[in-house]
Amino acid sequence: MKIALVQVASPPEESPDARRARVGRMVADARGADLVVLPELWAAGYFAFDTYAKRSEPLHGPTLQAARQWAAELGAHVHLGSIVERDEQGRLFNTAILVAPDGRIAHTYRKVHVFGHASREAELLTPGDTLHVADTAFGPVGATTCYDLRFPELWRGLVDRGAETVVVPAAWPAARREHWRLFTSCRAVEEQVLLIACNAVGVQDGVELAGCSRVVDPWGTVSAEAGSAEGVTFAEFDPAAVGKVRAEFPVLADRRWGRS
Repeated sequence: MKIALVQVASPPEESPDARRARVGRMVADARGADLVVLPELWAAGYFAFDTYAKRSEPLHGPTLQAARQWAAELGAHVHLGSIVERDEQGRLFNTAILVAPDGRIAHTYRKVHVFGHASREAELLTPGDTLHVADTAFGPVGATTCYDLRFPELWRGLVDRGAETVVVPAAWPAARREHWRLFTSCRAVEEQVLLIACNAVGVQDGVELAGCSRVVDPWGTVSAEAGSAEGVTFAEFDPAAVGKVRAEFPVLADRRWGRS
C-alpha cells in the first residue's frame, strides 16, 4: 500500500475554485499511490470563519466532484480531507470524505469534537454524532479529524467497530506541533492502528499551521513525516501488519474494562 500525503496551504486571497484547480495539480504528483490524503477544510480555509457559510457546499458539491475526477485519473482512493458541508436543513458540518477509484463515496465522517479554543468552529458548525468503519481494498478504514486526536474514547470506538487504519485530516497549528506528534504516535500505539495524518500548512488569519503530516504504524514507528511546506510526501505500509502486531502483542484482546 503506497500512501501520499498532500500538504496544502489556504491563502485567504485565493478562491476555493482556484485552490481546487491548484490542488488538483498537486494531487497529480501523487500518481502511483493507492491512497491520497489531503488536510482539513483546505478548500474553504479552516480559519476563514467569516466565509464558512458562503463556502459551504452539499456533500456532492464541487470538492467531491474534483476528488472523484482525481481518483479516476490516478486509479486510487482519495481522502479529500474535509469540507464545510451544508445539509438540507442548512446546518454546517466539518465532513471528511473518502472516495474510491470508481468515484463512489467509500466513507464519510462528520467531526464530533468541533474546536472552540481560539476558534469559531464550535460556534459555527454542528458536531457529528456517529462513527463507522468502511471496508476497502486495504482493509477496514475509519476517520477522525484534527481535535479528535485528543479524545481516546472516540478512537477506541473506531477500533471496537473494526478499524485497522484511521485517516486524520487536520489544520493543527505550529504552536502545538509537539502535541501533534505526541497524539498521532500515542493513538497509533494505543489503538494498534495504522494512523495516516495529513495536516495543513501556511498562515491563515495570523495562525501558522504545523504541517508535519505523518504516517505512524501500530508499533509507533513513523514511516514518513513531512516538513512545513506544501508538497507530496510518500510512505509505504503493508496493511496485513496491523493484524500481525495485534496477534503478537495482544493488548486489545487483554482489555478487562469497557469492553462491549
